[in-house]
Amino acid sequence: MSELYFEDFYVGQTFHSVVTAKVTAEEIKEFGQKYDPQPFHLDEAAGEGSFFKGLAASGWLTAAIVMRLRVQSIQVVGGMIGAGVEEMRWTEPVRPGDTIRTEIEVAGVRQSTSRKDYGIVRTRTLAYNQRNEVVLRSTVNFLAPVKS
Repeated sequence: MSELYFEDFYVGQTFHSVVTAKVTAEEIKEFGQKYDPQPFHLDEAAGEGSFFKGLAASGWLTAAIVMRLRVQSIQVVGGMIGAGVEEMRWTEPVRPGDTIRTEIEVAGVRQSTSRKDYGIVRTRTLAYNQRNEVVLRSTVNFLAPVKS
């Protein structure tokens, strides 16, 4: 896969995960312990008695997994530089054993007004589990360098 410049992106362009990510109970608990220590992210029994009715990944773990899938699937020259998240929705819990994949659509492209050597790419991302249920929906902007 070649690295992309701003000029390589266009509205309607889609990118599908080049890999998937399988989520484990250990990963859910480790992330929860370190960054989101709530009972339903740390313990199966506590999860059973919660809103989630089982161990559930932190939404922030899901977002981090989606970010990894994004940068593996869209190779931007110099790296994908974040320029803001407009929306992020967690629509279904991610559970141990789930396999996550993404579909990313370019929703807008525009030249940066403050950095003439960069353009802004607006994307809509859907993350799915193995049952094709949407687990995360987001609108994210990133910077891509203009060809010089």
